[in-house]
Amino acid sequence: MRVVFVHGALVGDAAWWWSRMTPLLPESVAVELPSCGGGGDLYTDVAAVRAALDEGPAVLCGHSYGGVVMTEAAADHRAARHLVYVDSYLPDVGESLADVTGGVAPVEPAGEGLVSLRPSLAPRYVHDCDPEVAAGAMTRLVPQTAAAFTQPVRAAAWRSLPSTYVVCADDPATPPEVQREQAKRAGTVVEMACGHHPFLTRPAELAAVLRQVG
Repeated sequence: MRVVFVHGALVGDAAWWWSRMTPLLPESVAVELPSCGGGGDLYTDVAAVRAALDEGPAVLCGHSYGGVVMTEAAADHRAARHLVYVDSYLPDVGESLADVTGGVAPVEPAGEGLVSLRPSLAPRYVHDCDPEVAAGAMTRLVPQTAAAFTQPVRAAAWRSLPSTYVVCADDPATPPEVQREQAKRAGTVVEMACGHHPFLTRPAELAAVLRQVG
């Protein structure tokens, strides 16, 4: 089973974030999103994911902001088989990440047209990671194009494709009740007792979810 992983906001080095999943799902690929680092916006991120889909049929796994990208990228693409939203968002056509989060974002200005994660909030995202993994995550934080948070999706793949939402029930960064509200738009809901990054802390459990839908 081929999996296309779409990482979250404000981070680089997609392969590192997925590295604990790769031995379990060797056919998977982690897509680098150009907006992370300031080299594009939501729509260039969408194009990057669609390019990965062009390589063949796949289950898509979108984490956090990555679910917004996946929502548009998978729409009307013949290779998309199933959407797995991990601690993520399911915007409808015309909605942006800012719309579905009520405009609340853990970011601060980081130069012209860029934002970065507020340092005081960073520990919330890795609170259940091993110290070495948490440290590695912190070194991979990058600024991101601010427009990516406010640009609306132009298509909503969850309306036509099967979808699963993974609620990370021990996440202090994105509260479980917020996740469960988003999950109402998904076809199936799975809960995991973990924080924001289950691919770092519960890879076998997340791989089992992906295998089940694939």
